[in-house]
Amino acid sequence: SINLADNFAFTGTVSGAGGANTPAFQARNGSDQDIGYTGTFVKITCNTEVFDTDSKYDNSSNYRFTPTVAGKYYCYANIVFESTSSSNNGDNLIRLITAIYKNGSQAAYSQYNKGTQTDGAKQRSIQVITVLDLDADDYIELYGMADNGIAGSTRVAADASATYFGAYKIIT
Repeated sequence: SINLADNFAFTGTVSGAGGANTPAFQARNGSDQDIGYTGTFVKITCNTEVFDTDSKYDNSSNYRFTPTVAGKYYCYANIVFESTSSSNNGDNLIRLITAIYKNGSQAAYSQYNKGTQTDGAKQRSIQVITVLDLDADDYIELYGMADNGIAGSTRVAADASATYFGAYKIIT
């Protein structure tokens, strides 16, 4: 029998996964961002870093994450869309998309699509989550799109937990 108080000496080797979930980052937008209402994708400027373990997120010009370490990355984002229009009582958010782009092309998205110009929403939160294979020189960016069908505008809300974008390397 084994006594749980006994000490054992390990003389072999350990193999398998290991390491840290880095590089990793999360950023949020520091102020409301107007993205229009015409169904055009707009880059979301998450300019306030919550964390950036290896300084791989550009929060001042390109608003993109370039890992410089190849691997599989868990990528996530949330956008809170708000109507600024007084038309239709302001409840005119008809179609909204939160998208993660890889190297300039849409890689994953999530959408809200009311399908009509009546009974839309004044504010809506849309989240997207995906796992992407990223090479060292690949990059990811956050985009949003609002299609109201009614003249007005849509903004991406800014507060600590509203609109954010992040990723981290998965240990494999």
